[in-house]
Amino acid sequence: MKNKIRFLAAAVICILISGCLHMDAKPQNEKKQEKDMFDMETASTTPYGKYPETVTYSLGKMTGSNNSNMPLGDTYENNAYTRYLRQTLNVQNENVFEAYEDYDEVVSMSIETGEIPDIMVVSDLGEVQRLVEEGLIEDLTEAYHNCASTRIKAIYSSYGGSLFDNVTFDGKIMAIPETNIEDGPTMLWLRKDWLDQLGLSAPKTMEDVENIVSQFIRNDPGKNGPGNTVGLVCDRNMVGESGYSYEYQMDILFASYDAYPRQWLMEDDGSVSYGSVQPEVKGALKKLSEMYKNGTLDNEFLLRSNSNIIELIEDGKCGAFFGPWWAPNNPLMSAKSKDPDADWEPYIITTDEKGNVSYCYRNPSYKYVVVRKGYAHPEVAIKILNVMYDDLRYHNKKAGEISRYYQLNVDVTARPISINIDYQNALNRCYKDLMETFSGEKRAEDMELMEASYYESCKSYLENAETASVEDWAAYTSRITACRLLNEAKTKVVKSVYFAETDSMKEEWWKLRELEEETFLKIVTGVEEPDIFDDFVSQWKEKGGDKITKEVNAAVAGQ
Repeated sequence: MKNKIRFLAAAVICILISGCLHMDAKPQNEKKQEKDMFDMETASTTPYGKYPETVTYSLGKMTGSNNSNMPLGDTYENNAYTRYLRQTLNVQNENVFEAYEDYDEVVSMSIETGEIPDIMVVSDLGEVQRLVEEGLIEDLTEAYHNCASTRIKAIYSSYGGSLFDNVTFDGKIMAIPETNIEDGPTMLWLRKDWLDQLGLSAPKTMEDVENIVSQFIRNDPGKNGPGNTVGLVCDRNMVGESGYSYEYQMDILFASYDAYPRQWLMEDDGSVSYGSVQPEVKGALKKLSEMYKNGTLDNEFLLRSNSNIIELIEDGKCGAFFGPWWAPNNPLMSAKSKDPDADWEPYIITTDEKGNVSYCYRNPSYKYVVVRKGYAHPEVAIKILNVMYDDLRYHNKKAGEISRYYQLNVDVTARPISINIDYQNALNRCYKDLMETFSGEKRAEDMELMEASYYESCKSYLENAETASVEDWAAYTSRITACRLLNEAKTKVVKSVYFAETDSMKEEWWKLRELEEETFLKIVTGVEEPDIFDDFVSQWKEKGGDKITKEVNAAVAGQ
């Protein structure tokens, strides 16, 4: 009897255990599902939450020249940045198109067909507006407020007024703007070895620049043969728009005539005028025409592509161009690789008799990140920006592969989202930190990751300039040599005050821009006399310029 009772008891216990195991199986699965859902929700609503499963996104990829200076084997889908993003966020880009010089055209075609990738960068505010009107992009308001890190929000705030005004429609943030740091004026980048060979003094004025370039052409220090050394290379646009620093343009020459084309300028009486139609521009165009005629301005500039200009510089057929502080990274690093003896140095060119160098402080935002309407994870774009411009710069000081990218001067276009987000005075902050570290006021280990990598490169260059890598040369020349000149220069900032698009601009601006470009080029190339400028101004006003000017004044007054 006792044995029977024991058997029954054991059977009951087995049944109970079996039942409990069976009952626990479902809750365990449910717990895993609940955890995955929680992790996904956390990742979708926090700056750095990692997705439990890999989130892929199709990308319209803006590329750079020379594979963006990435190491051999790295691609735009598999490089130090994409690998780090996979590790930290578990996200991966799948590029539906990759484009360099024709990127904007490819984007326009994509918009035209209505087939846009999950994430892409657009370079025109008008296209952002078009995407909004056609219902092609996501509202990013909630994603930005939930997922933008505290520092990213602080960086945007460093520009004073909201950078989001132009991308906010009916109270909704429809794009994430790039931030354009204060770059200062462009400089003259010159072959100093040619300068020394000819016994010429360092340039200070535009008159000096003309003389030096003329001597380069006439005396051929580059041994190119008669007629093969070109004058100042120049982009066909000639001057920058209200975007960010440009290379191969003549803004400094225009500024020496107190002319600032393609900028909306505040006058002394508080009104706003368009710089391209001011009388001072005529004098600058006349001077450019003279330079074109005597060859100190490259006579083939209308036919040159960006790549072709870089080839001239690399091949030693050009000894001078205007460019910003970062010119050593592109194109001069590749030029030094091809010819280590090419000694490229920057010079500040003054624009008035008092020794000032005047320039326009341009639009603090030029490119915009947009997300396709209906994409399941619009916050991915913002989280990527957190990692690129907050985590990697200020928190993670052990990302060795990324640090190496900085030392190699890998271009920003290697990053999946090819924009920049940084404090308005980032350039000055970096220069100050580098100098304080070199002087011993600051410890190298306390520097941010990117600045620490620049420090190591600059230190390497200083220890042995003769054998330093071109990457170290570029880091030192851009971050120390050029920045020291900017820091010491007597700068005079002319503020541009309007960067958006009025109602009339949507229909008329392209026609006025076409008229402007055509007139400027005809004057410079000698097809028309400078006096045609006066006719251009009259036509510009009659064909919508006056109306647009009134709209711009009203918009600025209402800001």
